[in-house]
Amino acid sequence: MAKNEKKLGYLPDERPPFIKLLLFAIQQIIVMFPATVTVALITNFHISTTIFASGLATICFLLITGRKIPLYYGSSFSYISAILGIMAAKAAEGADLNAQISYATFGVIMSGFVSIIAGFLVNWAGRDVIEKILPPTITGPIAMIIGLTLATNAIGDASSVAIDSMGTPATEAANAQNLAWICSLVTLLTTIFLSVYLKGFLGQLPLLFGPIVGCIVALIIKLTTGVSLFRVLPEGAATSIFALPEFVLPTPSWEAVAAIMPIAIATIPESSAHIYQLDIYVNNLAKEKNSDKKYNIADLLGLNLIGDGIGDIIAAGVGGPAGTNYGENISTMAITKVFSVPVLMCASILAMIISCFTPLVNAIYAIPTSVLGGLEVYLFGAIAAQGIAILIDKNADMFSAKNIAVIASIMVIGIGGNYGFPNGMIPFFGINIPCIAGASIFGIILNLVLSIGEKKKEEVKEEADAE
Repeated sequence: MAKNEKKLGYLPDERPPFIKLLLFAIQQIIVMFPATVTVALITNFHISTTIFASGLATICFLLITGRKIPLYYGSSFSYISAILGIMAAKAAEGADLNAQISYATFGVIMSGFVSIIAGFLVNWAGRDVIEKILPPTITGPIAMIIGLTLATNAIGDASSVAIDSMGTPATEAANAQNLAWICSLVTLLTTIFLSVYLKGFLGQLPLLFGPIVGCIVALIIKLTTGVSLFRVLPEGAATSIFALPEFVLPTPSWEAVAAIMPIAIATIPESSAHIYQLDIYVNNLAKEKNSDKKYNIADLLGLNLIGDGIGDIIAAGVGGPAGTNYGENISTMAITKVFSVPVLMCASILAMIISCFTPLVNAIYAIPTSVLGGLEVYLFGAIAAQGIAILIDKNADMFSAKNIAVIASIMVIGIGGNYGFPNGMIPFFGINIPCIAGASIFGIILNLVLSIGEKKKEEVKEEADAE
């Protein structure tokens, strides 16, 4: 039995049997959809196009990286403010929605070139140089604040209610929220218990079964109380069975380039943190499976950034928002031990198919926010936990004054900025800086400054020890 448990899980180059492959892929889609669809809703990008773009960009990313980096590409929150700003400016000039999107996507495409250039620089400079700029004391805390800054979203979604077509009386609002809590707690606890206690194949599907149980509870609540927790489709939502996404081609705009392109610089540390997370978890699974193969995913940091940039260009080229690899999907892989690239390829293809079938898009959109919130509590917490894992795995010296200073600064700027200012945008000398970007940049600069003369001190110590 113990021998079988050690073999549980799939490494990047392993392919599960078809049925398992399909179920694992659906699971990845479920955890990707909430954030990706939310970005589309906030920015007014077309939902079906956004879903299609995420699938297409993921396939291209996996192929460009030689199917060696198991990452799913979804819509990025980092670009939201910049995109909304340029769209508002174009709307003021009289541009319709599609025209606004076309201008914004041009800026996204140009930001993709920033990531590509950064990737080539990483390949040229080498991993050792990059690790001096982005040591575990930076990538670990960044991963933690990515998860922790989403904590409010998770709790807010977990307690979220929806009003059905019959309407929920205001006097029942508190009761509806109590019912939402029940639904989210059932989802959360079901997911946790299944991930901890289920063994074998079923133990790798907790993030699929958890939401299913949550939806069943929501349905029972609706039938017994009349209170609907299911999300209401937006007005004008398509009702046909089959409809191609509304593709929007980019339109050159230097305003969009100036507003959106610089954001790519700030997303590099986040993407790097994801790569180091993957490297740890994949190689740990390889050890558990007694595999002699070494998966040098961390060495592919430059290739990851190049793939990221090309993914942005492809997604924006069809009318989708800027993207990134998702911590939620990495958490799913870490929890289920399914890092299979074929699973992600299948998930990408399914996402593109779903985007063309209106009932499927609407069904996924209708999943109660409270169900997604229960799932998010687990997933977002897992992202933060992975940051701790980076520090532990790399044996970061937590008694070093320098390391404590860097970690403390990143954590407080990132988390404090998120909760202290609207939309997590820190006002700084007339410009608004995304909290994660600000924390990352400050941490990198502080670490480099504190590293001056560090090598000389180490050499002196070694000489003293030798004497």
